Amino acid sequence: MNIMLFHSTFGLRPAVLHAADRLRAAGHEVWTPDLFEGRTFEAVEEGMEHKEKIGKEELLKRAVLAAAPYSERGLVYAGFSLGASIAQTLALGDDKARGLLLLHGTSDIAPDVTAEDLPVQLHVAEPDPFETDDWLSAWYLQMGRTGADVEVYRYAGAGHLYTDPDLPDYDEEAAEATWRVALGFLETL
Repeated sequence: MNIMLFHSTFGLRPAVLHAADRLRAAGHEVWTPDLFEGRTFEAVEEGMEHKEKIGKEELLKRAVLAAAPYSERGLVYAGFSLGASIAQTLALGDDKARGLLLLHGTSDIAPDVTAEDLPVQLHVAEPDPFETDDWLSAWYLQMGRTGADVEVYRYAGAGHLYTDPDLPDYDEEAAEATWRVALGFLETL
């Protein structure tokens, strides 16, 4: 499978590169574009501030330019938190998308979007301050209306970015369960 993996607001940190290596070890080809052009952050607030300086349109432009050379192959779009929202936006706009793997994040869905039978898997903490229950319920219903085939996995007690071992949110048990399920999902595509 060809996977375009986008980083969170912390930037292209070691956890993203390790995730890409894990996916490669399972036989996938993986690209990890650096949308922050080398900048990484230790605090979410710093990353959010940097994201705001770049702007949503520029981030999406960078993501599209990173994915464009490979989209004809039929990409699985994946990402962490902010990267998941970017992956979702790209996947819903790419009729060749093979799947969407969302880790720790979602995004708005335009009312006229269709994604007939697009396999979508979301892994998120429960509770999650960035992905509230009300938001996730609305997101699930909207994604269902697109025609996507959606699976949601919640991890009680885990922190928002629980798959990153270098952050306080890290939860080893939830992270390993996420990777086990996510790798199984990718095998079905």
